[in-house]
Amino acid sequence: MSRVGQALAELRHEVTTPGTGLDRLRLVEVPFVPEVRLYLAEDAIVWWARMEAQAGVRLPPPFWSSAWAGGKAIARYVLDHPAVVAGRRVLDLAAGSGLVGIAAGKAGAAAVTANDVDPYAVAAITLNAKVNAVPVTECLADLLDGDGGDAETVLAGDIFYTGLMAQRVLAFLERVAARGAQVLIGDPCREHLPRDRMQTVAAYQLPLVDAFEDAQLTQMNVLRLRQ
Repeated sequence: MSRVGQALAELRHEVTTPGTGLDRLRLVEVPFVPEVRLYLAEDAIVWWARMEAQAGVRLPPPFWSSAWAGGKAIARYVLDHPAVVAGRRVLDLAAGSGLVGIAAGKAGAAAVTANDVDPYAVAAITLNAKVNAVPVTECLADLLDGDGGDAETVLAGDIFYTGLMAQRVLAFLERVAARGAQVLIGDPCREHLPRDRMQTVAAYQLPLVDAFEDAQLTQMNVLRLRQ
């Protein structure tokens, strides 16, 4: 069985096993984006600890098990401005739960690819796309050395979280923009966001969020690369 297949089997077991504790995944409406439902952890850190204990090995942080603020902002934006994605081939970069790609599908994208490097994220995207009845092509790969292929719109939420990652992501997005594709970024102006390269498209006041590093963030920006 592939890594994604194994992860998908584990997550399917999780969502079909009765339980109400903090270590469970639940199907919920996404705050600020109620049009989308996702399987999210009641408490991502507790869920992570239990899964590591069961596996007996270290697992990557389950970033996909929370709806991050940057993703919420882009999802809200494309749902409110469907012309941004309607009829276009969309790439949801570092998709996590798949929130952004699912929102793009609901807004009328011609095709959606949701990409992540974590097989659990790709498995979660599979489950979340199905429950929202949105066709999404899952992609387990590091795409940052390319230029986004045939994607006409690239959406990237919450991806400038380390210095090294920020460098690679910016170079990738600049290559995407150079071939004429549209780029939208969701970020609360974290430390590594290249602010001088960004233009604000929209700003939202968000409720307190549950992602690991976002507990105190209340404003989220949708940005595009300056030309």
